[in-house]
Amino acid sequence: MALANGLVTVFGLPAHPLLVHAVVVLLPLSAVFAAALAVVPRWRQRYAGPLLGVTLLGVGSVLPAQQAGEQLKARMAPSGNPLIQRHAELGNDLLPFALGFGVLVVVLVVAGRLADRERAADGPAVPRTWRRISVVVAVLVMAAGAAATVQTIRIGHSGSTAVWGGDAR
Repeated sequence: MALANGLVTVFGLPAHPLLVHAVVVLLPLSAVFAAALAVVPRWRQRYAGPLLGVTLLGVGSVLPAQQAGEQLKARMAPSGNPLIQRHAELGNDLLPFALGFGVLVVVLVVAGRLADRERAADGPAVPRTWRRISVVVAVLVMAAGAAATVQTIRIGHSGSTAVWGGDAR
């Protein structure tokens, strides 16, 4: 990555469109992956690590994409194009969605592991607290994943509309 006239570039191209693809692919992928682990608890043991990795990469790519987008906006649209302005406003709203989803994925993995321990020690004297918590967290992580995915789609649509003006010929 290079800095050219205040604009971060990769191989001479603005970094924002390249970084955005990490967000667009990894956040929805981790949302689907988390939903699968929430619905099929026996997969938690095997796939919790990859889920955490994909989620970390997806959430971690949001801020660099936003920062590169702000630089690109300042460079390309100082006149205040309303479509680019709308895209930037939506883009600034993604980080809380992504962070909330990321935190819930971590809680899902931890609560799931504790629920698995309860299940292994199952008996009349073992409370089912973590199993109940893991069910609640599973529902929350699916909702947060869906919200982050919808927000990502809205941002991407507004960005493509800003660039192509609704005409992708």
